[in-house]
Amino acid sequence: MSDTVSNWWVADARRTDDGFRPRESMQVMRIGTLRRGRAEDVGPGVGGIVRLDRRTKNLTKRLRPGDIAVIDHVDIDRVSADALVGCRVGGVVNAAPSISGRYPNLGPEILINAGIPLLDDVGREVFAAVKEGAHVRLDGNRLLAEDGAVLAEGLAHDAATVEAAMTEAKAGLSTQLEAFAANTMEYMKRERALLLDGVGVPDVTTEFDGRHALIVVRGYDYKEDLHALRSYIRDYRPVLIGVDGGGDALIEAGYQPDMIVGDMDSVSDDTLTCGAEIVVHAYADGRAPGLSRVQDLGVEAVSFPATGTSEDIAMLLADEKGAKLIVAVGTHATLIEFLDKGRGGMASTFLTRLRLGGKLVDAKGVSRLYRSRISTAALVVLVLAAFLAIGSTIAVSAAGRIYLDLLLDQWNSFVFWLENLFS
Repeated sequence: MSDTVSNWWVADARRTDDGFRPRESMQVMRIGTLRRGRAEDVGPGVGGIVRLDRRTKNLTKRLRPGDIAVIDHVDIDRVSADALVGCRVGGVVNAAPSISGRYPNLGPEILINAGIPLLDDVGREVFAAVKEGAHVRLDGNRLLAEDGAVLAEGLAHDAATVEAAMTEAKAGLSTQLEAFAANTMEYMKRERALLLDGVGVPDVTTEFDGRHALIVVRGYDYKEDLHALRSYIRDYRPVLIGVDGGGDALIEAGYQPDMIVGDMDSVSDDTLTCGAEIVVHAYADGRAPGLSRVQDLGVEAVSFPATGTSEDIAMLLADEKGAKLIVAVGTHATLIEFLDKGRGGMASTFLTRLRLGGKLVDAKGVSRLYRSRISTAALVVLVLAAFLAIGSTIAVSAAGRIYLDLLLDQWNSFVFWLENLFS
């Protein structure tokens, strides 16, 4: 028997031997593993990797599509809900009531309309029961571990429950209005020197006098507003001010911020070192927690002590330094938006808008009213008129007729060359 035949016989024996089939066993093992993986992903509710943080603003920086977000947020506002929807989370678990009944907050309705399950008011114990990065599942009103153990229980919101809760919350709106008015009066007493006379506004190197200022807050519809203002920004070249994360929003939109104002808790290091002037929002007693972060990056900064919000001090600074017009992107414009932010500092925003008066314009109004100074049709007409004027000058002048005759001779020569080429 030749070696070739012998080798063939041994190989055939191995293929037909019932006692040992290594390749087939490996294939079975692999298929079984894949099937077990799929079985884990298939089940009731929504599964995903859990991410936890008591501050929604911090959590959205770490979320990935499909994650289950665990937060502790009373009365989820519109900005937070929009951020969660933008992260494409698989579900949201809230340790606190998403609608407490104080006022009709906008966040839960946004989550439900986006198709994101919302498990509500499960209690703060969930932060001890769940570990970051674990695989969990939202099933009805329960949050389940990978082995099926119940980690937390609460109210599973849907469109009907959110609508009912919002209807009840509208009854508490008058109480919130009274509290809002009280906060407004208290702020006026504390900051009347700043509001009336501009006392405490720091000196800055950015030139505002006679220019427009565009203040960007990463809030309501800021991306759409920035996109709609492209022509306005190109034509007027306003001073670009980013309020905390608004600086990142400007860079993402392709602009270089001139100034960044805020407590520096939600702006990236790259934006802080982009060359913009930095104004750190400090407490009324002068403490500025964000100043050390900026200094650690080797960036110079000035502090602005005030009790209002960062967007307020940005507006007051632009106004005090002589800005001709202030355009606000992503800020609060309606009463519900003021209340939806859910903090006493909104009183300062209300008074700041009163102080600025007609100088302050919302970005939506600018985008609807403003049009580029030179339209496309006007440019086409201008070009055609220029060619007509050139042609008329050539036709009536002696020198122009000479050049026209030379051009006709060259054209005739070219046509003659083409005819000879194909004849």
